[in-house]
This record gives sequence, structure tokens and C-alpha cells, in this order.
Amino acid sequence: MKLAIKLIKASRNYWGYLAVALIAIVGMTAAQLYAPLVVRELTNMVVSGEAAAETLAREALRLGLILAAVYLAQAICAYIRSYYTHYAAWHFVADLRTRIYAQLQRLSMKFYHDKQTGQIMSRVVNDTQNIEVLIAHAVPDILVNAAILIGVAIILFAINWQLAALSLVAMPALVIISVVFAKKVLPIFREGQEVLGELNASLQDNISGMKEIQVFNQHSREKEKIRKTARAHAVAILRALRLSAAYGSSVQYLSSIGSVIVIAYGGYMALANPAMIADIVAFIMFLNIFYQPVTMLARVNEDLQTAIAGAERVFEILDAEIDVKERENPHELKKVQGHIIFDDVSFHYIDGNDVLKNISVEIKPGEVVALIGPTGVGKTTFINLLNRFYDPIDGTITLDGHDLRDVSLKSLRHSMSNVIQDVFLFNDTLAENIGYGRPEASREEIIAASRLARADDFIGELSEGYDTFVGERGLRLSGGQKQRVSIARAVLRDRPILILDEATAAVDVETERQIRDAMDDVMRNRTTVIIAHRLSTIKKADKIIVLNEGRVEDIGTHDELVERGGLYAHLTEINMHA
Repeated sequence: MKLAIKLIKASRNYWGYLAVALIAIVGMTAAQLYAPLVVRELTNMVVSGEAAAETLAREALRLGLILAAVYLAQAICAYIRSYYTHYAAWHFVADLRTRIYAQLQRLSMKFYHDKQTGQIMSRVVNDTQNIEVLIAHAVPDILVNAAILIGVAIILFAINWQLAALSLVAMPALVIISVVFAKKVLPIFREGQEVLGELNASLQDNISGMKEIQVFNQHSREKEKIRKTARAHAVAILRALRLSAAYGSSVQYLSSIGSVIVIAYGGYMALANPAMIADIVAFIMFLNIFYQPVTMLARVNEDLQTAIAGAERVFEILDAEIDVKERENPHELKKVQGHIIFDDVSFHYIDGNDVLKNISVEIKPGEVVALIGPTGVGKTTFINLLNRFYDPIDGTITLDGHDLRDVSLKSLRHSMSNVIQDVFLFNDTLAENIGYGRPEASREEIIAASRLARADDFIGELSEGYDTFVGERGLRLSGGQKQRVSIARAVLRDRPILILDEATAAVDVETERQIRDAMDDVMRNRTTVIIAHRLSTIKKADKIIVLNEGRVEDIGTHDELVERGGLYAHLTEINMHA
């Protein structure tokens, strides 16, 4: 019920269309219930023998025309019901997919730690599509069938209460079977949806890692893994369908019992009173109509269970807690100077395993600060906290005197340009990728930024230049080319804070030197945070922060740190002999 209320509230924009569909459903039901009454009236005229042949022919024509009009009205109502429910359903699904995506953008990086891309995509695409079945098919079918059941029951009791009571003897058994079926089948459909998500996740992983599969000759292993997952999905669905088949057959058999009773007992009553023949004919027609909705419950129930299983998975994302939250009226940063302070900051991804421990660092406006230390000491985590992808477990981080938790995320990230180690490029042109942080940038500005990042040289050699599509995740570019595109993107963005996380790790030494010389101008009068392993990249930094085991071990310039010895001097010696 809670899930139904959520769906009803979420679809409020389409209540008008659903209301029109509901009116059409009423019209369909009325037309379907009226047709047997016309047949009853005609049968009564024939059986009674009171009307003359000419009168009977005229009345038959009149009733035939009425019946034709009723069936036409029923067809029109069926069209309206079908179109408007599908219109509302598919537009609602489109809105729902957009809402889920918007929620995914709001969720912090913590949400994605234990999630597979394919699983999330399955919820956005497959599970929402099942909700379309709920709105366009299951719910309208339930309303139609409920209206028919109520309407026919009233008419049956009005015609002959004894026959009506006898024809309904199977109803308690049908209700019990339906309740048991719903309880049994929902977990199985839920399992089927989860396995389908796993199949999507495996396919996404394998397609992304196709190079590794081919390089390591793991074709058979990965095919077997996909085969097992695909088979598991088929088995789960077939378990549910086996129950559905048993349920449908039981419903059909129990529904037939009512018809058998009416034919047997009704025939006996007609022999005793021929005047009842018209009532019994109409009764049998109504009874067929009455049990159609009952037999349809098997399919409707199956659709309902599938849709509920999908809706549950959808709302798991929509209701997911956003751990990096904005204040109700956050501060909007303007004219950022770049004064950054980490005050006794600690952070962990997993409880009890601190990545950063009591970090206290000040970065003054316009300073170039480098972070260095062994792998896994928290350098990238430092950057992630600065971007507020996560919040500290303890301590505070301030920018120009404002706690980052009090600042709007939009204005915070608007003040930064990032070049991250794992470069991501969209399947678009080079120009679009470089201009991603500044969509309004002119082609001339894009080219100027590319020259500064030493990307213009290789772009100029491409047949389509800046209009070249880079492929998914930049597949058509080398690692060094992608990194230069990423640097160009950050240069073009032109923000007061520049973050370089292993920005030149994938380029050769000569290209790195050229980029470093060009970046000297970019970093001037701009707060810059650098993570790098090559000493040539950080030697000129105003301040070098040495991290070790999640703590600040030392701070100073290159010369000061070398003179003091310690970890930095050791890393310098290793770097020189590498």
C-alpha cells in the first residue's frame, strides 16, 4: 500500500489523463453489461410468442441497431482507455527515469562504492519499464474487472438471486488462491529482477573490459559466467510462470463450476417455467462476462507482481539517503580567493580504517601546494574532500573562511578546475569534451587552451580536427592524448582553484616539460593543489605536504625537505635513480 501511494503521488502530473481513461473504463463496462440485456429482451419476445412477425422483425432490427451502437461505443471507449493509459504511463516512466538520474547525480560517491553500473542501469531502464505495465495494463484491468464483477453481480441477483448465489460458490476459493499466489510469486519476481540486474552488470563490465578478456584469453570463462547468470534469470522467471500457470488453470476450473451449476439448475428451472428461458439465457451470458475478469486475474496478478518488484527497486534509489547534503540556505561563494584550511580532519571509507588522520593544513591564496607520499596514504582522498565528494568524519574544511558544509555545492565546484588521474571523456567531439566545463566558450578559446595543454598538435593531425569523435571513454585516443585533453578542459574552465591529480602521468618527459612550462603561467595568482610522483612536477611548489599513513609527516619547500631528510628525501633519492 505504501508503494502504491508513492506511485500515485509520483504520477500526479498525469491524473487528468488517467481520469479520462477511468471515464472510458466506466463507458466500456456499461456497454459490456448492456449487451446481454438487449439479447434478453429479444429472447423474451421470441419465447413469449405474443408479438406479430412484422412487429418482431421491426423490434429485432431496432435492438440490432442499439446493439451495434453499444459495441461502437465500447470500441471507442476501449481506444480512449488504451491510448490515455499508455500516454500517462510512458510519460510517467520518462519522468521517473529523469528523476532517478537526477537523484543519482545528487548522491555522493559513497553510494557508488558497492554498486555496479549495470545494476543501476537495470533499475533506470528495466524496472521503470515494468511500472509502465502497472499503469497502462494492470491497474486499468483491475478497475475494469472490478467494475464488471460488481455490475454483473448486481444484475445477476436482480435476475434470480438463487441462481446468483449458486454461481458464486467458487468465489471464496478463488479469493484464497489469489492471496496465496500473490504472497508466493512476489519474492520470485523480485529475485528475477535482481538477477536481471546482475546480468546487466556483468554485460556492462565485460563489454568495458573486452580488451582484458581478449588479452588474457578469458573468453570461455566470461561466456560461462554470462551463461550462468542468463540461465539463473530464466529459471527465476520460469518458477514464477509455473506458479502463474497453476494459478490460471485453477481459476479457470473454479470459474467453470459456476457455469455448470447455472446450466444444470437453470435448465431444470426452465423446464418447470418456460417464461424463465430469457432470464436464463441472459444469466448465462452475464455469467460468462462475470468469470472473464476472474480468469484474467492470473495475468493481471502476474503483471502486478512484476511491476511491484520493479517499483521497489526504483524507490530504493529515489529514497536513498543523500549523505553530502546542502544547508537549507547555503552560502554562495563569490570572488573566491582560494584560502583553504583543513582543521584536524579525519576520514574513512570503511569504519575503523582511517585514510586521513587529524590533518591540519593551511593553503594560502595563490599558493602552489604539492601532496606527496607513498601509494594509498590519502592524497586523492584529500582532493575528494576538497571537492566535497565526501564530508569529513571529524574536523572542518574551510574555503575563504566558510565551512564547505555551509557552501552551496554548485558555487563550490564552480570555483575549481580539476584534472583527475582517471580521465573520463564523453563519446563526443574533442571540442565538446574540451569545452565541457565552459559550454559557452568559443572555438578560438578552445584552441588556445589546447595549445597551452600541448593538445593542439595531435588534434591538428586528425582528419576532422576538433570535430573528431573520441569514442566511448575516449577509446580512440591514447592515454597521453586523453590527459592533454583533460588539461585543456581545466585550463579553459579558468577557475581560481586548480587541482592537478597526476595530470601528466601518462605523457612522456618532453611533453611533460612543455606542459609544465606552459602551466607556470596558468598557475600564477591561482591556488593550485598538485598530486604527482615526478619530482620535476612539484620541485617549484611553494609548499610540499608529505603524507604518510594518513598523517602529515612534514611540510616545507623542496630544498627544506631534502635538507631535513626523512620520507621526502628518501622518495627523492628513489625518484632520481628511477
